[in-house]
Amino acid sequence: MRYVSTRGQAPVLDFEGVTLTGLASDGGLYLPQEWPQFSRDEIAALRGFPYSELAVRIMGPFVGDSLTEAELRDLCQRAYGNFSHAATTPLVQLDEQHWLLELFHGPTLAFKDVALQLLGLFFETFLEKRERPLTIIGATSGDTGSAAIHAVAGRDNAQIFMLHPEGRVSEIQRRQMTTVSAPNVHNIAIAGSFDDAQAMVKRMFSDDAQAMGKRMFAAPALTATLDIGAVNSINWARLMAQVVYYFYAGLQLGAPDRKMSFSVPTGNFGDVFAGYVAAQMGLPVERLIVATNRNDILARAIRDGDYSGGESHATLPPSMDIQVSSNFERLLFEANGRDAAALAAQMDGFASSKTLPLESAQREAIAAMFSAERATPAETLAAMRWAHESCGEVIDPHTAVGLHAARAQATDSAVPVVTLATAHPAKFPDAVKQAIGIEAALPARVGDLFALEERFEALPAEYDAVRDYISAKATR
Repeated sequence: MRYVSTRGQAPVLDFEGVTLTGLASDGGLYLPQEWPQFSRDEIAALRGFPYSELAVRIMGPFVGDSLTEAELRDLCQRAYGNFSHAATTPLVQLDEQHWLLELFHGPTLAFKDVALQLLGLFFETFLEKRERPLTIIGATSGDTGSAAIHAVAGRDNAQIFMLHPEGRVSEIQRRQMTTVSAPNVHNIAIAGSFDDAQAMVKRMFSDDAQAMGKRMFAAPALTATLDIGAVNSINWARLMAQVVYYFYAGLQLGAPDRKMSFSVPTGNFGDVFAGYVAAQMGLPVERLIVATNRNDILARAIRDGDYSGGESHATLPPSMDIQVSSNFERLLFEANGRDAAALAAQMDGFASSKTLPLESAQREAIAAMFSAERATPAETLAAMRWAHESCGEVIDPHTAVGLHAARAQATDSAVPVVTLATAHPAKFPDAVKQAIGIEAALPARVGDLFALEERFEALPAEYDAVRDYISAKATR
């Protein structure tokens, strides 16, 4: 399998290459040159496999020659062997139409574990033959940071620098990052938003003297002195791993003989784009519901064709407080017939104006599979109460946004709707208590986060300050 950039100017790479590279050198995101296709019979033959084996079958075409099937199987078994539930991502029925897909049974209690436990092993495997360590740089709105840190901590040939917006993640989310004491882990709290952090990270992959206007005495770009890689969902390998649980849920609900829809709490658009990939591979997906909170750039884009940035607002589900959704670029590329030059022009325009009106062809292509729903704070809390009072389930506020959207948009009762339960409710105790009046206890396997010392560096939301800190601390 070969991979191309959405902007058409970066080298074509294999799976190992895109895993270690992350963001394309032209600022674009990598996608496979073509989508693997599974027939109805091939999908039916996947029924009954344990999660790790299903992962091997789904990801095999994407991995290509970069790993043998035996190597991929070993990595999948190791990645998912430490999840607390035998099913890895179990389905829970709410009523006759609605289901929860629980994605929080990994070590950090968030859906990011499903991909990042495996991504850490990909890094370790591919880096064994390299002389210089990989410097992983990421931004998090809450859950990516802890999952990535736990996947990389203590591993040879890799170091991680994780940026988070100070004061805009939950205390448990922060402590899951900052209490990891491994010497290859560096946490940075910036005085800004997630969008600020993400913009810095993306710039680090492409910054050079020319990009900086060839300023005299300009500091060298990080790429000149470090091999840098990504763990955010801009990394194709992470997104690829998320495709598996769509197939896992679909097979249990009757695929390929039955259609189903998915409602996905959405910030950076990676998780829901994985559902799109599953559909391109042959999974019978009726609809992908993009569930947003007050930070509704994606809902506006899908509903009105208006992909315009704005101020990021702090909400009950903080991991969704995003106004620039990087992975939406992948869908725009697909929706314009993979015209890289046209997309590059669109993204250049968005970078300068923070406004991107969708072309009519893009709107039509997106509307064929996607719809969107925005949840207010009151609607989020109401969904949490409904799940608890009517179904005996305690859910976190991100999942509640997805559940609200699922119930608001569900039409044909014969089509099951699966809401992705993206985090354990104990990660957001204040929101849970506000909604249903009880405390959600942390599972014992997490340990006592509040007894551990925190370690992080507080920096201004200034590119030069963050770049210089990473340059000074990174091992070469």
